Amino acid sequence: MSDSMPHALDGNRRLFWGCFIALVATSFAFILRIMIMDDLAQAFNLSETQRGEILGVGIWPFGVSIVLFSLIIDRIGYGKAILFAFFAHSAFALLTIFANGYATLYLASFLGGLAAGAIEAAINPIVATMFKQDKTKWLNILHAGWPAGLMLAGILAISFSENGVLSGMTDGAIGWQTRIALIFIPVVIYGAVLKTCHFPVTERVAAGVSYKDMLKEAGFLGGLITFTMILMEVGRVFEWNDYVTWGSIAGLTILTGVYLQSPGRPFFIILMLIMMPLAITELGTDSWITELMEPEMIKSEFHPAWVLVYTATLMMILRFVAGPIVHKLSPLGLLAVSAALAIIGLYSLSSATGAMILVAATIYGLGKTFFWPTMLGLAAEQSPRGGALTLNMLGGIGMLAAGVLGNPLLGNLQDKEVGRILLAEDATIHQQVMGESRLSLFGRYQPVDLVRLGSASEEVQVAVAVVQAEAKKSALR
Repeated sequence: MSDSMPHALDGNRRLFWGCFIALVATSFAFILRIMIMDDLAQAFNLSETQRGEILGVGIWPFGVSIVLFSLIIDRIGYGKAILFAFFAHSAFALLTIFANGYATLYLASFLGGLAAGAIEAAINPIVATMFKQDKTKWLNILHAGWPAGLMLAGILAISFSENGVLSGMTDGAIGWQTRIALIFIPVVIYGAVLKTCHFPVTERVAAGVSYKDMLKEAGFLGGLITFTMILMEVGRVFEWNDYVTWGSIAGLTILTGVYLQSPGRPFFIILMLIMMPLAITELGTDSWITELMEPEMIKSEFHPAWVLVYTATLMMILRFVAGPIVHKLSPLGLLAVSAALAIIGLYSLSSATGAMILVAATIYGLGKTFFWPTMLGLAAEQSPRGGALTLNMLGGIGMLAAGVLGNPLLGNLQDKEVGRILLAEDATIHQQVMGESRLSLFGRYQPVDLVRLGSASEEVQVAVAVVQAEAKKSALR
């Protein structure tokens, strides 16, 4: 295969761009859910932590799906994984449109997360196989589809919002149900394109590496990390006793160790541990950045989602030209530079005002751009015997970390900070607007009850809004 954009055969070109559009669809679902979250919170009286849980369940099932499909994808074929994703994406949109409360929204986002995992379980090994000699470069180009979807969906969602630019359209005319239906655009396209494609055989299968040898690349330590992240969240959702959760983790890890008799490739285990904070930095913050930057952007008379759209556009362009950058710095050098920039950018965003928001967002965008695809490229290059499994487990653990830890933590920090500030500044308002205590992964918390807040005086509503804005800003720190 040539080192240039796939063009030797029409089938290869169609396959690559079909994979690209499928990734666009996953980011469409990701950002559209974020864009309508205010509407959902008002419609169904969601707390900040519940909002975080809905955002999180759109992410962590990705890890379940991508790992499960990676275990069987060589046997069932890429086409079946993509077909599952097509129907799961469609169900996500329909359930969200016809939701009647928190439980339905949670299920819809869960299916959206499963769809995203199934897509990446297929497209990552497909592209790594197509471009064996330059995997990191081409995985970066493939993953330009993620910010491309964020950018396009963000522009459409902003256009349909109250301060949009399309012929005076307002939220009253274009409701959140219509906006979430936009997911059908990329879903139908990738379904039609990939249905006609011929899929390659993975390197692992072509090289004759056995199924068990593939599993040994991840080993029982890789299993321990994955089982822990999945079962912690499953246990929370189904309210398992801690003994059941941790007993299940221990049991599965022991069985995996007995069967494989391998701790896993050390470099791959290190990559898994590094992937967790990197994914939280990118995806956890992306899920909340619209909310976090809302007060300052409104002061500047801009829709707060433009911060996300801007950073997504920057990411897309840089990933398309990743090849020379990777060759100049090496994958590990690129990751080190990216981490430093992301730290500076996030800290700057937490206190930026006015035009400095654009500067801070640029630094943050530069920092997070190469995290995900460069980590996948490292896994593909260093563990080719792991085939689809090790490549996709790395993405899976990143999504699990962002969904199980990142999103709910940011929401929980905001709920607790609002309660703390209100109690310290005005105990009367605190008593008037705070709701019943609820339980989350990070302990008990007391959120603002939106029904009580809605019936409060305008003065109280303004006071609470100021406190909520302060809590959102502090969450980035």
